[in-house]
Amino acid sequence: MAVVSGCASSPSSSSRYALSQDRAPSGDFDASGLADAVPRYEPRRAAGNKSPYTVWGKQYWVLDSAAGYVQQGTASWYGEKFHGHRTSNGEVFDMYAMSAAHKSLPIPCYARVTNLENGRSVIVRVNDRGPFYGDRLIDLSYAAAIKLGYQGQGTARVEVAAITVTPDGALTVAGESMPEVGSVAGGGTGPGADGAMALFLQLGSFSHQAPAQLMAEQAEAVVASAVRVREVETAAGRFHRVQVGPFQNDGEAQRTRRELEARGFEESILLTDTR
Repeated sequence: MAVVSGCASSPSSSSRYALSQDRAPSGDFDASGLADAVPRYEPRRAAGNKSPYTVWGKQYWVLDSAAGYVQQGTASWYGEKFHGHRTSNGEVFDMYAMSAAHKSLPIPCYARVTNLENGRSVIVRVNDRGPFYGDRLIDLSYAAAIKLGYQGQGTARVEVAAITVTPDGALTVAGESMPEVGSVAGGGTGPGADGAMALFLQLGSFSHQAPAQLMAEQAEAVVASAVRVREVETAAGRFHRVQVGPFQNDGEAQRTRRELEARGFEESILLTDTR
């Protein structure tokens, strides 16, 4: 396993850690049943949000808001060296939880991280600062790295899309409003003519086409239903939505959802969309 330079909430004081270098925990850890972080409204805190701040002689600024943030870059992970120590906002780092460190996103916030090499996505809660090594964009917990499939090589090319939640519960990903789950009037009707509303399962929504196309190809390999990548222009920009369907009724959609979940597509949402 590659040794990864993980982030620390206090990089200049490495003597506080029992280990000089980061590493994975001994033994096997099964992350297949580990649920993503669940986005919820959390007010911005003073802890961890000092701006600007300086690490190793370089100055960084914290964003006023995470709304609309989406960026591609390199993800690393951090594990046993920092496990049990305090994060930048005073919480205790748990390498088995779905969390992350970022240099500029406000703390706490949530983000969808997609491995651009295999199309896998996770949702993490940002509660730490870093990584401060090279040009790395985000540091994920060891568990999150396993779910994205790059813990062995140490780093991966990813897309980070911020998830924001308002006090009334409205949720957006990179500025795009999330469709209402199960928003099918009357339990769903059959698809109509072109332009009519129909029932779909949405597996993901990406600001770039490549990861959307990869996810669509992976879905096509495991289900008999049609899979499409639909480009949508929104106020926040262009998004590529990976959708399965249309379905004749809610029962058919739910059977396909269970089939997809059994094959690793655990983040599908049921929605109406134009055919």
